[in-house]
Amino acid sequence: MNYKKSIGAISLVVAALLLGGCDMVLMDPKGAVGVKQKELILIAIGLMLLVVIPVIFMTIIFAMKYRESNKSATYRPNWAHSNKIELVCWTVPIIIIIILGTITWKTTHELDPYQPLVSDQEPVTIEVISADWKWIFIYPEQGIATVNEIAFPTGVPVNFKITSDSVMNSFFIPSLGGQIYAMAGMQTKLHLIANEPGTYKGFSASYSGHGFSDMKFNAIATPDRQGFDEWVQKVKASPKTMDTMQAFDEVAKPSMNVPVTYFSSVKPKLYEDIVLKFGHEHHKGHAPVENEGHSMTDHKETTGNSMQMSHSAHAAGAEE
Repeated sequence: MNYKKSIGAISLVVAALLLGGCDMVLMDPKGAVGVKQKELILIAIGLMLLVVIPVIFMTIIFAMKYRESNKSATYRPNWAHSNKIELVCWTVPIIIIIILGTITWKTTHELDPYQPLVSDQEPVTIEVISADWKWIFIYPEQGIATVNEIAFPTGVPVNFKITSDSVMNSFFIPSLGGQIYAMAGMQTKLHLIANEPGTYKGFSASYSGHGFSDMKFNAIATPDRQGFDEWVQKVKASPKTMDTMQAFDEVAKPSMNVPVTYFSSVKPKLYEDIVLKFGHEHHKGHAPVENEGHSMTDHKETTGNSMQMSHSAHAAGAEE
């Protein structure tokens, strides 16, 4: 018995030490979205504990009260039903589910990743391309591109437009909140904002092949706009460029553990070209990329006309 108790105590100490080294980044958010998600997690846990904690205590109490050695416990072998117990067992979970459902409905709309964040600051747009096995970032307004590093001012909304040049992936910056998939031929969106300056870790949260574990990047929240502008100038000082599709293809080739790389210039509308190069079949049932000078309506009309012309040509061939 003493040996077993010693093993148990040692196991608890080891587990505590191991858990003490964990960085609970989701519980220490640095962004507005992350803070709201943390609140939602804590509220959900608290509501569920309203059931879990009483059940744990009742399990202990019942085990002690109705143990074999307790001869004073009431023995009722024919007992089978209690309206009071049924009322508690059904009413409490129903109330909790109603509360959780209401909160989920509300926060689902509030934390919609496609919904822009309300701010008096001009947002920064970053186009994200998932490749094997690295993250390629394009700043269309600044005309620069980077690999495995981004920067943006603190307190300024960041509008991410996300796609993939390969298999499906998942874009995630835990400290700022939010996670969304990157898919070839499609565009997803994510809006985040940093409340505090710092360097936050981003990574891929979806397995995508051999180099998946190396798909990590730094998200730098500069103290102000000036710091961001200085970072942009540092990127523009790089001798490397991404002015052609061939240059992009060279960067996008499968590679692992890719270092941070800067590109002083980037091909205009490169991001849109990456999305559209997989063909219109990928856009069926999905919103197309909103290019400057090409609205969603134009895209649908063009696609519709092309399909109509193809159908007409096919019909004409059949008649001949």
